[in-house]
Amino acid sequence: MTVLVTGAGGFIGGHLVDRLLESGHEVRAVDVKSLDDWQQLHESAENVVGDCSDAVDARKIAEGTDEIYNLAADMGGMGFIENNKAECMLSVLTSTNMLVAARDAGTKRFFYSSSACVYNGEKQTDPDVTALAESDAYPADPEDGYGWEKLFSERMARHFREDYGLQTRVARYHNVYGPLGTWDGGREKAPAALSRKVAEVALGHTDGIEIWGDGEQTRSFMFVDDCVRGSMEILAGDSVEPVNLGSAELVTINQMVDILEEISGVKVERSYNLDAPQGVRGRNSDNTLFRQIYGWEPSISLKEGLEQTYAWIYDQLKVRG
Repeated sequence: MTVLVTGAGGFIGGHLVDRLLESGHEVRAVDVKSLDDWQQLHESAENVVGDCSDAVDARKIAEGTDEIYNLAADMGGMGFIENNKAECMLSVLTSTNMLVAARDAGTKRFFYSSSACVYNGEKQTDPDVTALAESDAYPADPEDGYGWEKLFSERMARHFREDYGLQTRVARYHNVYGPLGTWDGGREKAPAALSRKVAEVALGHTDGIEIWGDGEQTRSFMFVDDCVRGSMEILAGDSVEPVNLGSAELVTINQMVDILEEISGVKVERSYNLDAPQGVRGRNSDNTLFRQIYGWEPSISLKEGLEQTYAWIYDQLKVRG
């Protein structure tokens, strides 16, 4: 089977390509970035530099594929999302052109990586949040920019299945993290950003860390290994409705820093930037539907995942000097 992964030069895409190769698939790995900028480059994959947002490139990229994982998108952590709404929404070109290309190529199955940012903002105003079930995406009030693009592309995937018979599957990712991901430069997410900040203290580069907001906002964070396993099972499965793919372990940002202090063996001085982007006040994943369908749920603990993530980022900083 020939499997295409778009966004393969990115964090989740690189881990997914690795797992697909281990499973014996022929993999076409595609990203718009130069190969030198890919976060993982697998020699046994067909590595292609291409622009999935371009209709001509998308058609070439999809040709001869049996399955497609469409992970390509312009995104980052909350700082990037809140300050680049138009750029995030332009990912609709990738979503559209890859669906059209998959349909025309006769691709059998198409996976779309959506996001918990599709959920109604009014249901995420309290840190002690009720976990979000799939039905909470409507009535629609998603994250401005990024969330609207994701919700629209979910609907488009549905209609391509209904109208053209392309077997689309949609996962709503909840805050994926792990090693071999973006950890500086402005697009990193909270686990990587905080791991970097704590590692800088451990290495003696700084005395303390800045936390965006008051640190009491809550989230759940899914380790990348659980994300990859879940994505593959969702694409292979029979359930056609969007489904949460996330951990149900709810923590505050302050609690994440507590865990990183324990892992690193250092106590950090915390300052709080109340004007920085914070996103919603609370968000957690209701995994009821996922458990019913697949018989498990993402369960790698935040501490276990952060131990691996922190160690990798610490090593990157140490090499950088």
